[in-house]
Amino acid sequence: MYLRRLKDLREDCDKKQHEVAQFLKITRQQYSLYETGKRDIPADYIRKLAKFYNTSCDYILEVTDELTPYLSSIKKK
Repeated sequence: MYLRRLKDLREDCDKKQHEVAQFLKITRQQYSLYETGKRDIPADYIRKLAKFYNTSCDYILEVTDELTPYLSSIKKK
């Protein structure tokens, strides 16, 4: 489940829950509820965390195992 990815990404970046919560402008306790699955995480927070961790929302949600984020813009010829 994506909850494991949230924790793994945080730990891989050597971040504490309070640091991620501060980035999201929420309490550490609220973030902990998201990470443990006791509360559903809002889509907006997933989008912000994808940017924070330089990955895609699909990676966080386990739609893909590709950690590399998508291109943010496609150049037209």
